[in-house]
Amino acid sequence: MRSSHVTRRRMLRSAAAGGLAAAAASGVIGAARAQSARKTFVFVSGAFCGGWIWRRVTDRLEQGGHRVFAQSLTGLADRSHLLSKDVNLDTHIADVVNLIKWESLEDVCLVAWSYGGFVGSGALESIGDRVSSVVWLDAYIPADGQRVADVALEVVRKGIQMTIDKGEAGVRGSARYPAAVVAERDRVFAESKVTPHPVGTYLQQIKLSGALQKVAKKTYIRLPKFPQPPFDKALADCKSDKSWATFELPDVGHMAMLDEPDRLSQLILQAA
Repeated sequence: MRSSHVTRRRMLRSAAAGGLAAAAASGVIGAARAQSARKTFVFVSGAFCGGWIWRRVTDRLEQGGHRVFAQSLTGLADRSHLLSKDVNLDTHIADVVNLIKWESLEDVCLVAWSYGGFVGSGALESIGDRVSSVVWLDAYIPADGQRVADVALEVVRKGIQMTIDKGEAGVRGSARYPAAVVAERDRVFAESKVTPHPVGTYLQQIKLSGALQKVAKKTYIRLPKFPQPPFDKALADCKSDKSWATFELPDVGHMAMLDEPDRLSQLILQAA
């Protein structure tokens, strides 16, 4: 009986040890899988806005273990003290290029919103080999030699001309955002954060060789609640190109990162 008792005890200890080893192995495998699934995101903001606008999305992605960068471009938001007439499209392109180079980022998912489509397209000319996927969210897909002023809304073009006539460095945005831009619950918040946009960025022609189209994984997300013919054209062009995946969120305003951060975060993760 004693011999049998000792044998059972050893068997139990052996089973327990085996269970711990299995659990440890499972944990290591799980960590390895999480590490392999971890992605790097770089977000490019639109006109009048800065990195602050992505906070609800970046929080969700970071909580999922992903590496996220959402800088403010020169002259905007927390960098509004750098606003000057010398800031142009090349300045903003360099902001993104230098972030990716100095942070030694690879296998990046580049997410560009609105005006950021110009900046992202220009940045890819220099760092396209470091970007594995792109998400263009209600964003311009510019042609070589185009200016933002050529495709901007009429109200923005009027603001550009007014800024030039006054000799100012920044174009001021709308005094009040409609529901097509942002939901009423976030309107006051958004309006309190926006800053004048560097006028020079609207006036410089972009130089492109087609680096955007060379990215392997490309996604375009259209928010049709916000009327903007160049975005409609971009969506149509992407739908006719099998190298692009396309999505539409008809019930979400232009500031989708404020209106629907959960849905947008999931779409971006899916697209990365």
